Amino acid sequence: MPPPALPALEIDLELIRRFDGRGPRYTSYPTADRFVEAFDAEAYQSWLARRNIGGIARPLALYMHLPFCSTLCFYCGCNKIVTRDRSKGEVYLKYLNEEIALQTSLLGGDTKVRQMHWGGGTPNFFSIEQVSALMRGLRDHFKFDPAGEYSIEIDPRSANAKYVAALAAQGFNRMSVGVQDFDPEVQRAVHRIQSEAETLEVIDAARAHGFTGINVDLIYGLPKQTLVSFEHTLERVIKAAPDRIAVYNYAHIPSLFKPQRRIREVDLPSPDTRLKLLTLAIRRLTGAGYQYIGMDHFAKGDDGLAVAQRQGRLHRNFQGYSTHADCDLLALGVSAIGNIGPTYSQNHRTLDEYYSTLDRGELPVMRGLELSADDLLRRAVIGGLMCNFALIKQSLAIGYLIDFDKYFAAELAELREFEQLGMLELDDYEIRVTPKGRLLVRNICMIFDRYLRQDQERRRYSRVI
Repeated sequence: MPPPALPALEIDLELIRRFDGRGPRYTSYPTADRFVEAFDAEAYQSWLARRNIGGIARPLALYMHLPFCSTLCFYCGCNKIVTRDRSKGEVYLKYLNEEIALQTSLLGGDTKVRQMHWGGGTPNFFSIEQVSALMRGLRDHFKFDPAGEYSIEIDPRSANAKYVAALAAQGFNRMSVGVQDFDPEVQRAVHRIQSEAETLEVIDAARAHGFTGINVDLIYGLPKQTLVSFEHTLERVIKAAPDRIAVYNYAHIPSLFKPQRRIREVDLPSPDTRLKLLTLAIRRLTGAGYQYIGMDHFAKGDDGLAVAQRQGRLHRNFQGYSTHADCDLLALGVSAIGNIGPTYSQNHRTLDEYYSTLDRGELPVMRGLELSADDLLRRAVIGGLMCNFALIKQSLAIGYLIDFDKYFAAELAELREFEQLGMLELDDYEIRVTPKGRLLVRNICMIFDRYLRQDQERRRYSRVI
């Protein structure tokens, strides 16, 4: 008998208004802003060499960062390079292949890949001939599991059914499709004109060519967005029936992301409207049979994410929620972030630094972190809450050789406020986030973040809701 679904999500608007501050998204713990330059290429290389000690190395997940876009979306906060000069992409692929060769030379023969994700930027900025050449290079260095998950982010404005068919021939079997909003006024305000027809062409082609998982990305809080317009977008997306839907909160931080300066703040929805947009999305998607996974993510009940959550084996990494907790994440490309053993590493953020480091025959690692015993413990706590909305205290006590209640005495005392508000339940054995507390799970996790306890500066984080 399959595990039962989680109880339905509850929306308490007063609680959300009370706790809607800024905080980490916890795609890692510690978060990337805590990485240090003292963790350099030499430190990273030493951990690569330790992966197969004792012959029990974990399988690999690959993240490929392809930063180029041919047009600028005003809302975007990604590390990207906007250009129509395709020769720049060709140069980048040359260096990316050099990094692949360098990294795999340090892995030895242990190169089995179970999961891969191409993100950006816009991965389909590259022609299918370039994609094929890059895949040949990857296959020369890695052994891909035939049963693995291989995904790519797609901008439907520069892809069609033929392109999707070619991706399937290259081994891709999962796809994330950027939509954001179908309303023409919203699209004009963010400089991303994208028709429903070209979007559906890509989704239909993915299904026709054997893609087993299709995700659609939406954003709420964009300029010119209204409840009526966003409901129309939700209706169209639900009708397209993707396996997963992500509904991201637009973080307007023009001081950090220069393209956002082109968005008129007067056009942004009010805080109250943003909250109603989120509420609308939750009600429409759960009413259509999607399970709330956490944060911004929804999935059909038979999707791998939903199944993994019900079974208590959901994982979270730099690409969001994942079903592959047992993989080391090898990151390739400019600014890419990886996770090898108890370490995180990030490549240089600019092309000049990335290229010049590789020209010297060195790994392009800019910074990283080797996790302490306390970091690893708190990562397990935060990961359990973010993914499964529950923690078995005894499991952590045994796994990390601690007395949970004594170790986290200060944190448990602070959690009492959330307990009194009905956001979680505490007892001698377990911490359980209630349906009322799930939308605010980041606030609960922040209690266990030692770095935030030492430094309460949160201005650079996105808002919780």
